[in-house]
Amino acid sequence: MNNPGIAVIGSGYWGKNLIRNYHEMGVLKLICDKNEMVLNRFKEQYPGIKTCMALNHILQEKDISGIVIATPAETHFSLAREAILAGKHVYIEKPLVLHEAEGHELIALAQSQNRVLMVGHLLQYHPVFVKLKQLCSARELGRINYIYSNRLNLGKIRREENILWSFAPHDISMILSLAGEQPEKVFATGGNYLHKKIADVTTTHMEFPSGIRAHIFVSWLHPFKEQKLVVVGDKKMAVFDDTQPWKDKLLIYPHQINWENNMPVPVKGDAERPDIEQDEPLRLECRHFLECIAENKQPLTDGREGVRVLEVLKASQRSLDKQDNAVLAEPQIHPPAQTSFFAHPTAVIDKGTNIGASTKIWHFSHILPGSKIGEKCNIGQNVVIGPDVTIGNKCKIQNNVSVFKGVTLEDGVFCGPSMVFTNVYNPRAEIQKMDQVKPTLVKKGATIGANATIVCGTILGQYCFIGAGALVNRNVPDHALVVGNPGKQIGWVCECGERLTEELECLLCGKTYVMDGKQMKIEKKI
Repeated sequence: MNNPGIAVIGSGYWGKNLIRNYHEMGVLKLICDKNEMVLNRFKEQYPGIKTCMALNHILQEKDISGIVIATPAETHFSLAREAILAGKHVYIEKPLVLHEAEGHELIALAQSQNRVLMVGHLLQYHPVFVKLKQLCSARELGRINYIYSNRLNLGKIRREENILWSFAPHDISMILSLAGEQPEKVFATGGNYLHKKIADVTTTHMEFPSGIRAHIFVSWLHPFKEQKLVVVGDKKMAVFDDTQPWKDKLLIYPHQINWENNMPVPVKGDAERPDIEQDEPLRLECRHFLECIAENKQPLTDGREGVRVLEVLKASQRSLDKQDNAVLAEPQIHPPAQTSFFAHPTAVIDKGTNIGASTKIWHFSHILPGSKIGEKCNIGQNVVIGPDVTIGNKCKIQNNVSVFKGVTLEDGVFCGPSMVFTNVYNPRAEIQKMDQVKPTLVKKGATIGANATIVCGTILGQYCFIGAGALVNRNVPDHALVVGNPGKQIGWVCECGERLTEELECLLCGKTYVMDGKQMKIEKKI
């Protein structure tokens, strides 16, 4: 494997650990920080490593292919966006960003630029958790009933974020990975003791569609350190205690509940200790980022994983602020009377949606939570949108179309009757795979014909035209005309929808086009 050059932005509490690991791997090229005194100390510690104080210096370095961002969360989006646009692969410490829309934008941008986007959910790489996940996937614990996680300590107390955002992302990431699905409901409660606006202790409860329940207890005002994840199945129970010596970090208890004379009787067994090879989780995580860059593969904790965790964090924060349930999937049969859009009485508009003015939603359609629909859209009969789908202005979605999670439509997109989007490559009815959702981006003005199928992980270019019944499984250029199964480009189309002549001229509206590299652009109007 050819090692890429790595630059680390931010050398504080956690950044210095990333710097150490990448230096030990021989790939660290540059350290970026706003504190010149800190950079001078790193120059002494790591002779020969470049330093700088601004992102633009990194972007000009041709021998740097990967950028590691370990700065405050509010800077993550802008730094990552500039890095990806400059052709760099990006690793971001948790949380990925602060807003779901920013996360989806980074995902789409990384895909369009063919760059790696990875988020630092460290415990997904811990050998003990990897083993625990393998046991759960193999049904060694039986059906999972509930999961709880405690992450407690005295400090490190922060002022730029509360305990929920500081401690809980790792636990949310592990629980979502084990559950294989997003929660339906989230409820959080907590206490502010050191500052009236910053929670020091929180408990988050989650309910999943499969029936799994989970809770997370985090605090930086605790008399002793505890980092414990407990998974209770109907056959066995597992305890991952990261404060214990390596041999005791994962204990499997073959405890069961038997029924005798219509009474539940607990049957306890001695703890089992699986054989797990010891390694440093952070080194494994850093190595994974390098492998993803070198082999052009998708990270275990990619941008989509980061957004899933962010969704739970945001729901938890909303619940914490209101001290009430943050329900992620609660149908609202009729929209409020004061809304500026139209919805037929049979349409279902879930709580937590955002629908633009003058949009029409027709019979038996369902808009799921977190979905955003722009202005002047026309949503036909029996259409399902969401959850967490973004649709631009003036889009038209015909009857019997489902726009699933992971799909984004820009302005002016036309979806013909009964066309299909997918969002997982290899679905199974018996296996939850929502953690493998691949994004699809349909750019401005594109048309998708009736009964066409768009395989996930693709980008459809501006004003492209997908013929009726076509199957698209690769990216489509702007203005391309694609037909057949599998889809093949057979020509070009104008913004007005007419096929262009061989001279790239539209005989209807008079526009002519020229090729600029691999992109089409308008040359002039007659």
